[in-house]
Amino acid sequence: MTASIAPGADLVGVPIAVIGAGIMGAGIAQVAAQAGHPVLLHDARPGAAAAARDKLGATFDGLVAKGKLAAEAAQAALARIEPIDALDAARDARLVVEAIVENLDAKRALFRKLEGLLGDDAVLATNTSSISVTAIANGLARPQRLVGMHFFNPVPLMKLVEVVSGLQTDPAVASSIFELARAWGKVPVHAKSTPGFIVNRIARPYYAETLALLLEQAATPQVLDACLKAAGFRMGPCELMDLIGHDTNFAVTQSVYEANFYDKRYQPSLVQREMVDGGLLGRKSGSGFYAYPEGVPALPVTVHEAPATAREVVVHGDGAIADALEAAAARALAPEGWGPARERASGWTGLAIDGARLVMTDGRPAHRIARESGVEDAVVFDRLLQPAALAGSALAFAAAPQASAAWRTQARAWLAALGCAPLAVADTPGLVVARTVAMLVNEAADAVQQGVCTPEAADAAMKLGVNYPAGPFEWLAGWSIEGVAGVIDALDACYRGERYRVSPWLQRGGHAR
Repeated sequence: MTASIAPGADLVGVPIAVIGAGIMGAGIAQVAAQAGHPVLLHDARPGAAAAARDKLGATFDGLVAKGKLAAEAAQAALARIEPIDALDAARDARLVVEAIVENLDAKRALFRKLEGLLGDDAVLATNTSSISVTAIANGLARPQRLVGMHFFNPVPLMKLVEVVSGLQTDPAVASSIFELARAWGKVPVHAKSTPGFIVNRIARPYYAETLALLLEQAATPQVLDACLKAAGFRMGPCELMDLIGHDTNFAVTQSVYEANFYDKRYQPSLVQREMVDGGLLGRKSGSGFYAYPEGVPALPVTVHEAPATAREVVVHGDGAIADALEAAAARALAPEGWGPARERASGWTGLAIDGARLVMTDGRPAHRIARESGVEDAVVFDRLLQPAALAGSALAFAAAPQASAAWRTQARAWLAALGCAPLAVADTPGLVVARTVAMLVNEAADAVQQGVCTPEAADAAMKLGVNYPAGPFEWLAGWSIEGVAGVIDALDACYRGERYRVSPWLQRGGHAR
């Protein structure tokens, strides 16, 4: 038996009940009311729903004062929100959105009670961020009408909604919620109910790779944050974990790890567990990777000497990044009245300067590049996600242990002359940006391989849900499958284990089957 839900705009304007009047529930109620729905707001805590409505009134007043909402529209939206003390008062709702505590038993109990109250055509939606929609539906007489409707905080501002289908969710129900979210001005994406859904799953490497680098003392939190912000991320992973709270971030990682049967890709970090055990939770405790309220300290200003006069400079590689390096090298050499040569078919990207090498990472650490090329004076620098990254941005680099002191100094000077702000890190595979982005792409590829989402949904979700500068498949389009796989293979060659394995989707050249 299937739920009698018509796809499309079936739910636009219908009475809605929002269960849970916390930050998320109140935000959902605000969005629904502004879209014209009568909203019944309920919370198990006495007086919480009425208090949330009063607070929403102040929110609407603020929007009016800022000119973002007309006074009449604000008054009408607030009038549509009715606090209810008893769940029975929600019996006429056509859609119920649950936003209560993130606990499976509590959600199951609520939906079983709601199922006995509501009409057969009502849709049940859960705002869970991590619990299986299939598991929540277990025990319902009509599990096909339960769907995930995962909003992001703050709900009125964040555009993304993950529409999550469990094993028994009727496609028509998911379609109706998808269209409803779009009618509310959101950007919905379909997702299959798997641990972390789209965003919380694909985002794990952003934290995990930085924590792995910290564990091996490859760089400081300050340097790692600077490198990833230079690549376009709004916040570095260390300051972001401080903002989220290390207890919360660690708990989510632990949950995803356990839900994936302890897959090593999701293994929590000893670094973060130690911080949680010590009460260093970030902003909420006043101290995490950084002290608060000060936050991330500025990097020390470094004055770089000009590179010594070179006899020969050759730019290696093909494509936009190599073109940008050639232009930057030409600017650096212009005062001397000559420019670099170009070798497009050498198989690597970077500069050869009087026999020494300055190589953009392909995943291999500098010591391996030196050994395999026979050039001891080898320095590797991080991947430039776009040519514009040469405009004064922080850039990680590492020297081969066998490189001379003179070349270490000159390599730093050349990176500065090319327009970067070079930051030394340990000689690790993939450095900072390359390994992080490669693993984000790989995780997204696995999500597509497993039918969790489409590439387009993954790109939209990561840009809108966590403000990434690009989606994982947009990064892949500007890189290559071979390049991403090469970085992951280099990581596996160094660390050996289950964590760094190339997605079958990438191995098949971008095909799921």
